[in-house]
Amino acid sequence: MKIKIMNLYVDDQDKALHFYTDKLGFVKKSDITNGNYRWLTVVSAEEPAGVELVLGLSAFLPAAQTYQQALHQQGIPAAMFFVDDVKKDYERLQTLGVAFTTPPTRTLGSTISILDDTCGNLIQLTQLDARPT
Repeated sequence: MKIKIMNLYVDDQDKALHFYTDKLGFVKKSDITNGNYRWLTVVSAEEPAGVELVLGLSAFLPAAQTYQQALHQQGIPAAMFFVDDVKKDYERLQTLGVAFTTPPTRTLGSTISILDDTCGNLIQLTQLDARPT
């Protein structure tokens, strides 16, 4: 069993596409429109055949919109992305105008930072501590 697709609900798909590609460095994988419905996915530039992140419009699903807003209001990240160097990515993204709610912070087994994706979500960047082999 594998994870192939993960939904992330956003309040504006065009804004989300810009943020996830131009700021975070993801690559657009699918962009299919049928009437008011738009199937929009991005993937990691490092793993183009990897998990697709669906940037789904929350306005079409009241439950998704409520969930998205509740997570954001409580400061809970909607997704976690792993990075090699949180501090480096934090500094790079700040120069691109990305707003962070949490600067790089040591936790048990990792360093994390939390950013606001401008589309209704908080995203956690995680750098795992080196593990002995």
